[in-house]
Amino acid sequence: MTDWDERFRTGQYPQDPEPSEMLRRYVDPASAGRALDVAAGTGRNAVFLAEEGYRVDALDGSRAGLETARERAADRNVADRLECIHADIPSYTFPERAYDLVTISFYRAIDRFPDIKESVADGGLLFVEHHLRTTDPVSSGPSGDRYRFAANELLNSMLDLTVLGYEARAETRSDGRNAALARIVARKTSGTRQSYPAVGYQENTT
Repeated sequence: MTDWDERFRTGQYPQDPEPSEMLRRYVDPASAGRALDVAAGTGRNAVFLAEEGYRVDALDGSRAGLETARERAADRNVADRLECIHADIPSYTFPERAYDLVTISFYRAIDRFPDIKESVADGGLLFVEHHLRTTDPVSSGPSGDRYRFAANELLNSMLDLTVLGYEARAETRSDGRNAALARIVARKTSGTRQSYPAVGYQENTT
C-alpha cells in the first residue's frame, strides 16, 4: 500500500472533490471527445469530464484513489465513459496525439510536460493547476517548496502552446485552508493569428 492509498482510504484526501471553475469555463460538452486526467486521485476531473460527455482515461499510481473514482462514476451513471489506468506517472508512456483534453490537478508533473503535451491532439487543450511557492501564510499543499511551482514557472513551461487563460492567486479553499495556486489552460496550436473562445468568467470562491 502506498502513502496515497492510505490517505485515500482513511479520508485524509477529499473523496468527492470538485474541479476548478477555470476548467468548467473552458469545457465544451459539444466538443467532447477523449480526455486524460493525470494523477486522477478520486476523480476530481475525470468524473466531471465523463459527466460532460468525454471518454476519460483516469491515470494514477494509487489503486485506492481509482477505486473511489470508479465508485463516483458509477453513482453518477457515467462508469461506461471512465477507464482507470493504474500506473507510475514518472515512467508512464503517454500515447501521442491521443487526447482532445488533458488535465492535471495538484501534481507537479513538470518533468513529464514534454510527453504530456505530445499526448494532446492538435487543437486540443491542456489544463494544469497546482500550488505555488509563496511568502504568504498557507495551510494547503506540500509542506516544502520542492513540489510547488515557482513564480511564473507553470506559465513559462506552456509558452510553446497557445495560452488561453492563466491565473496565480491566493484563495481560501472549500475546507477552509488557505492556498496559493496557479492555473492555466493552453491549446496545442501556434501562430500569430488564431481564433479564441468566448469564455464567461465566474469567480471561484472555494
